[in-house]
Amino acid sequence: MVSDLPVAGRHLLVSSLAAVAAVASLVPLTAAPAVAAGAMPPPVRPEDRAPRQSADHLTVVVRHAGTERDGTFDVSCHPGAGHHPDVEGACRTLDSHTRWGRDPFAPVPSGSNCTMLYGGPATAHVTGTWAGRPVDATYNRGDGCEIGRWDRMVPLLPKLGSPV
Repeated sequence: MVSDLPVAGRHLLVSSLAAVAAVASLVPLTAAPAVAAGAMPPPVRPEDRAPRQSADHLTVVVRHAGTERDGTFDVSCHPGAGHHPDVEGACRTLDSHTRWGRDPFAPVPSGSNCTMLYGGPATAHVTGTWAGRPVDATYNRGDGCEIGRWDRMVPLLPKLGSPV
C-alpha cells in the first residue's frame, strides 16, 4: 500500500504518476485502431490513384484465338484510350479485379487441382504497368484453371467459346 511507503517514496510515486499523466495528455485520443494480425489494408481509393493514373497502360498480344481475335492491342485506363476492341470493358474488368495485396495477373498457383479440359491453342501475353506495378503475364487455355483465369480477364482478353 502507498501508506506503507516512506515519505520520500510517496513523493517519488506521486511525481512519477504526474509525469505519466503529462505524457498521456500529449497522445491524441483519435489514434487509428490497431489492425488485426493478418488483416488486409483497405482497397485503394480512386483519389489515391490519381498520381499514377498515366501508368495504367497495357499491351495485349493474342495468338491462335482466331483471325478476328488475334493481334496486338494497347489499352490505357484512367482515362480509357487505346487500340483495343473494348477499352471501357477492359478497364472495368481490370478495376474490378484490382485489390490491395493481390496481383490481378497472378498465375495459377502451383499444385492447384485443375480439370483436364483443353480450351484450345489460344495464348495471350500482357505487358505494361497496372496500378503502378510492372505487368508481364502469360495466359493460355491448357486446363480448367487456365481457362478460368483467362475468362476472368474477358474483355481484356477475347471471349472464346466454351471447350467441348
